[in-house]
Amino acid sequence: MSESISATGRRKTSTARVTITSGSGKITINKRPFDEYFGTLTRQNQVLLPFQVANCVNQYDVQISTKGGGVTGQVGAIQLGISRALLQTNAELRDDFRESDLLTRDSRAKERKKAGQPKARKNFQFSKR
Repeated sequence: MSESISATGRRKTSTARVTITSGSGKITINKRPFDEYFGTLTRQNQVLLPFQVANCVNQYDVQISTKGGGVTGQVGAIQLGISRALLQTNAELRDDFRESDLLTRDSRAKERKKAGQPKARKNFQFSKR
């Protein structure tokens, strides 16, 4: 595989554009090294999970452009984008990815604030008299 494969992942308000090419396992996020962008080991492992499920760690170079949201949303978007890109390289991975819940787009997002309330569901204190 010499050509690059692109895919998009989204979660909450985050969007991640993922491009994979065959290589040595170098991951770049917003032109920064992967371990510098996500400082904690937990976040790094979440990003690497699709490669571990597919048994192809250190086989692809990954370039990621992500924007919007916070750290958790960006990790989820990146994870979905990588899974979709790897699926284009090998369609037989679909069952493994489904089993690990890597192909499901998490549709949960912040609920909008309602008029006459301080937040989406919270109400102002009720006073009977």
